[in-house]
Amino acid sequence: MATSETPSVELTTRVEMAPGIPAPRAAKLRALGLTNVGRLVAHLPFRHEREEAEVPIGELAEGVVSSARGEVTATRPVFAGRKPRFEAVLVDDSGRLDLVWFNQMWRRGQIQPGVRLLVQGQARRVGSKMQMANPRCWVLDDAKGDPEMGEPRLRPVYPAGGGLKPWEVEAAVRAVLPHALPLIEDHLPDTYRCARALPLLRDAYRMMHEPKDEQEVDDARRRLAFDELLLLQLAVFMKRAELRETLRAPALRWDERIDARVRERFSFTLTGAQERVIREIVADVTTERPTNRLVQGDVGSGKTVVALYAMLLAVASGHQAALLAPTEILAEQHFANLSATLKGSDVRTALLTGTTQDAERESVLRRLESGEIDLVVGTHALLTGRVAFKSLGAAIIDEQHRFGVHQRAALRTKGESGEKDVTPHVIVMTATPIPRTLAITLFGDLDVSTIDELPKGRTPIRTALAPVEARGRVYEAVRRRLEAGEQAYIVVPTIEGAEMGEKALIGVRDLLAELEAGPLAGRRLAALHGRLKRATREHIMARFRAGRIDALVATTVIEVGVDVPNATVIVIEHAERFGLAQLHQLRGRVGRGDKPSDCFLIADPTTEDAQSRLAAIAETTDGFALAEKDLELRGPGEVFGTRQAGVAPFKVADLVRDRELLALARKDAEAWIARSPKLGAEDESLLLRRTQKAHGEFFGLGDVG
Repeated sequence: MATSETPSVELTTRVEMAPGIPAPRAAKLRALGLTNVGRLVAHLPFRHEREEAEVPIGELAEGVVSSARGEVTATRPVFAGRKPRFEAVLVDDSGRLDLVWFNQMWRRGQIQPGVRLLVQGQARRVGSKMQMANPRCWVLDDAKGDPEMGEPRLRPVYPAGGGLKPWEVEAAVRAVLPHALPLIEDHLPDTYRCARALPLLRDAYRMMHEPKDEQEVDDARRRLAFDELLLLQLAVFMKRAELRETLRAPALRWDERIDARVRERFSFTLTGAQERVIREIVADVTTERPTNRLVQGDVGSGKTVVALYAMLLAVASGHQAALLAPTEILAEQHFANLSATLKGSDVRTALLTGTTQDAERESVLRRLESGEIDLVVGTHALLTGRVAFKSLGAAIIDEQHRFGVHQRAALRTKGESGEKDVTPHVIVMTATPIPRTLAITLFGDLDVSTIDELPKGRTPIRTALAPVEARGRVYEAVRRRLEAGEQAYIVVPTIEGAEMGEKALIGVRDLLAELEAGPLAGRRLAALHGRLKRATREHIMARFRAGRIDALVATTVIEVGVDVPNATVIVIEHAERFGLAQLHQLRGRVGRGDKPSDCFLIADPTTEDAQSRLAAIAETTDGFALAEKDLELRGPGEVFGTRQAGVAPFKVADLVRDRELLALARKDAEAWIARSPKLGAEDESLLLRRTQKAHGEFFGLGDVG
C-alpha cells in the first residue's frame, strides 16, 4: 500500500514520475522507448555478470567485476593520444590501484587527492600494476559513514544507448522493481503453470533483474521464452479456427476422369513425393473448408507441377485459378511454362504484371471478372483492389517468403464476387526449405507438405570454392563447357560496378565486356537484369532456352523459376555477398538435365560468417540441411528479411535453443484453442488481451473474442 512517503506507482506510471529516477535519466529512458514503469521492467538484461564481493585492493583478481575502496593519492589529466583521459591512484593498506577514465575530464572536479572512493569494475594487470578502466565510482562521505562491504551477486547488464549507460538502466529498474512486481498479473492458470514447472510471471521478472544465482536466471528465461512462444502459437491457432469457422471455399471436383485429364498434360512420371503431396491437396480442396497449405521442396523438386494440378482441378470444377509470383521475370517464366504445358487445351490463360500495357490490362481485368480467363499468372498486380474474379477457386503463391500473411489475406478477398464469406483455396510454395521450427512459428497458420524427392535423372551438382586469383582457371573451365555445346550462368550482385573500400565490386555490364574481350571471346553472351524491358527479357530467355545464347551474365533475377536442362555450369562472383539460401537457389539453376553440373563460387570472404556460409554450401546440396544451418548462422529474424515484419521479434526465446519449448507451446496452444477457440472464458480475458497485444494486428485478431 502506498504511503505519504511512497508515491503511488502503476505499470503505466511515466518514468519521469517514478520514484528514484532523476529527471535527466528519465529523459534518456524515454528516448529509448522505456516510457513507463511497465516497459522499464520488461526491458530485460541481455546477460549477467558475476560480481565478486568487495575485497582489499591487494586481493583484486583480473577479469572479474569486483569492488574496492581506498584514498586517492594522485590525479592527472592526459591529453596525449586519440582519447583524452583522467587518471587517479587509489590506495589502501593492502596495495595500489590505478584508475583511468576516457573522455571523462569532468571527473577532475569530483576526484582529487585526499578523496575516498568506492570503485567497481574489471581490474587487469598493466605491467607491474593493477588498473581499472572506466570504473563506476562513488565518493565516500566521512560524515555519513562508509557503506557496508558489497556482497557477491549476479549483476544484470542491460541494452542501452543514446547516452544512457547500462548501469543507469540497472539503477532505474532497481528503483521501480519493488513497486512494479506486485502489480504484475499472471495470465497462466496456477495448475497449468505448476504442471510445466513455470514460475509466477512476477517471480520470473524478479529473477531476471535480481537473480540470486544462475538457476534463477535459467528458470526466469524459460518462463519468459515460453510466454513468447505460447502467445504466438495461440494467435496462430486462433487465426486457423477463425478462418475455418467464418469462411468457406468452393469444394472442387475430383474423380478418376478429371485426374486422368490433368495427368495427360504431364510428359513425365511424378515422383512419390509429388504423388503424396497431390493426395494431401486433393483431400483439402474437395471440401468447403478453406485450404491453407504450404508446399515446400528443394530446388528442382517439382513444386510447380503440384501447383498446376491444383489449379487445373479448379478449372475443371468451373472456377478460376491464379498463380502469384514475386517478380516479373518469375511470373513470365511461369506463364511461358504453363502456356507450353496447356498448349492445345481449352484452358484460357493470361499474364498480369506491373508493366502490362494499359489496353491489355483493361482487357485482362474485364475477362477475369466475366470468367473468360480460367488461369491467370501475375505479380503483386493481382492483389490490387481493381482485380476481381468471377469465381476464384484456387490461388497459388510462389516463393511465399517474399510475401507474407497480409498478401495471403488479400488473396482471400478475391473469392466469388459478391459473397464475402467465400474464399479461394490458398496454396503457398517455397523452394527455400524452411526449418521446422520456423515453419511452425512464422507459418504456423499453414498446413505443411514437403516434396523431399528429386525427379529421376537429375545429376548431383559439384560445388567448388575459388579464390579471386583463380578466376582465370574458372572461366577456362566454363569455356570448355561452352565449346562442348553446353550453357552457363554467370551471376554478379549488381548491374553497375562499385568501389567497396580497397575492393572493386564488378557489375553485369563490366563483366560482360570483360568476358567478351577475354576468356569467353567468340562465344554468344548476353546480359539479363531487372532493368530490361519485359519484351527484351522474354526475348533473351527464349534465345537462351533455344540454345542461341551460350552464357547469361545476370543478377539474381535468375534465382528462381529458370529451367534450362542444357545449362550445366554456374559461376557466382563475389559469392561472399550472398546469403546461404540465395546461393542454394542460384546453384539450383543447373543440374536440371542428365549432364554433370558445376557451381563455382568466386569469393574472398573476410568475415567468419561469410566463411561459414561458403563452407556450408560447398559441403552439401541438401537444402533442408542448409536451411537449418542458415537459421543457426543468422537467426530467425534475418532468414526471411522484412517480408515477415509484423511477427514480434522474440526478446527471450531462441528458436535454435528452444525447440523443445516451442513444441510444448504449440501442442498446448492447439489443445487450448480446440477447447476455447476465442479465449472467451472469464479466466482467459488477460491471456486474450496479451495475445491480441502481441500478435493481433499481424494476424488480424482484433475482432476475435
